[in-house]
Amino acid sequence: MERAWYHGGRLVLKFAGIDSISDAEPWEGSDVLVKEEDRVKPAEGEYSHQDLIGCTLVDEAGGNTVGVVRGVEDYGAAPLLKVEAVEGREILVPFARVICREIDVAAKTIRVQLPAGLLDL
Repeated sequence: MERAWYHGGRLVLKFAGIDSISDAEPWEGSDVLVKEEDRVKPAEGEYSHQDLIGCTLVDEAGGNTVGVVRGVEDYGAAPLLKVEAVEGREILVPFARVICREIDVAAKTIRVQLPAGLLDL
């Protein structure tokens, strides 16, 4: 990688040997992997997607396990946690402070206060 910058709120990467949009098109949708030691550490109160994946969501009200975070979707607003629920189905939980009340990435636990009806969607 030669360079990285933001344009219109999106990250743009310039790779060696790829000098035009048409050169880059075959790589669209590809993943970029970065060694753990080369990752930028999130600021206090911020979390990388990798930190959140594998966390268990625990309902703050009853202490029940909701499920496990399997991915994070980011469409520009609050990210959505893709959670594999206890019964196996996928649910999307907004990653917002009002819902995700306590995050402990070391313990891989997120305590949540889910809005009424969210699990019924």
